Amino acid sequence: MTAVTEDLKALADKASEELAEASAREALEWTVGTFGDDFIVASNMQDAVLIDLATQVKSDVDVLFLETGYHFAETIGTRDAVATVYPDVRIVNAQAEQSVAQQDAEYGPKLHDRDPSLCCNLRKVVPLRKTLGNYSAWVTGVRRVDAPTRANTPIVTWDERNGLVKINPIAAWTDDEFRAYITEHGILENPLVSVGYLSIGCAPCTAKVAPGADPRSGRWAGQAKTECGLHG
Repeated sequence: MTAVTEDLKALADKASEELAEASAREALEWTVGTFGDDFIVASNMQDAVLIDLATQVKSDVDVLFLETGYHFAETIGTRDAVATVYPDVRIVNAQAEQSVAQQDAEYGPKLHDRDPSLCCNLRKVVPLRKTLGNYSAWVTGVRRVDAPTRANTPIVTWDERNGLVKINPIAAWTDDEFRAYITEHGILENPLVSVGYLSIGCAPCTAKVAPGADPRSGRWAGQAKTECGLHG
């Protein structure tokens, strides 16, 4: 571990304690005050809640979008709408080294059906890690209520896998708080949400969620997989 990495880890460990009960605004103010331009806000373009919160503190934030080549048209449309509504934002489209056609040629078509973990690694995890290598911190919209695997998500933590500080400003938000923010502030939301897609990823691996079911049940339906590998 380099000296710079050790310093960042120590910073994250200290902030994890000091900001354990921080509001989203306080967490983002700390992020901007600590890192300046040296952080990026991640968004899957299911909604613009995190982007809206971040731009209130820093209007020209970098926003990371994983352009997997498998997105719904509505997701791409939401990304483009974000660029219009928040004109100072710089959207960073992280792409896999191979196009979908090149991946199909090497691994065979529909890798996502046969080995979804490998597909996620190639089209999400590797491009994410490469992009995050340009920053000292990243901000995510992970919430504790999203899934059992996220129940203990801290506001600030050290991301060992990617080697930088990770900030989760809305980790403590309930679903009601999240929906209220969207309603009260007129936040952009992917139109697929209103027709039953409550956890949106790549089109081949995302399905509508049955009424009352766990929102994450629409991801990789029928398989044991529950995470794409970005957050655990």
